[in-house]
Amino acid sequence: MSRFSVKEKFQAVQDYLSGKESYSEIGARIGIDYKSVIKWVAFYRAHGMEGLAARYTTYSKEFKMDVLRFMNESGASLLETAVTYNIAAPSAISNWRRILEEEGEDALEPMKKGRLSMKKEKKATPVEGSIEALQAEIQHLRMENAYLKKLNALVQSKEKLQNKSKRK
Repeated sequence: MSRFSVKEKFQAVQDYLSGKESYSEIGARIGIDYKSVIKWVAFYRAHGMEGLAARYTTYSKEFKMDVLRFMNESGASLLETAVTYNIAAPSAISNWRRILEEEGEDALEPMKKGRLSMKKEKKATPVEGSIEALQAEIQHLRMENAYLKKLNALVQSKEKLQNKSKRK
């Protein structure tokens, strides 16, 4: 969620465009860095009210490569490139450039966000008496047997500790 509403950003942009205040005066008045005001004005000039709205999106690898290619070929700044491609955070472009240099082009693939799904594959239940059913039952009995052996060992070690403490 954006700290400032579209209406508040628009008012700040209008104050600058009307000549009432400078970037730094507006920034000081509303409590942000003047560079944010510069960004708002640039996005408003290029995209209107839509440029001031908060945007959350993922970009494809091809789009990121196009943006980086444009920036290299034109020599545009981060802000100019972000405004041209309507990317909300110019810092994202510098992150893409760093990732490209350090990890290569494949690292620019968008990653899925959030937790992985917990879908379990349903296994077909084997027919009673089939080889698969018997093997599954053997495996189950082996696990049960191992569990009971460990439980028995824990109980015996606990009894030994109690016996040692009683002798003193």
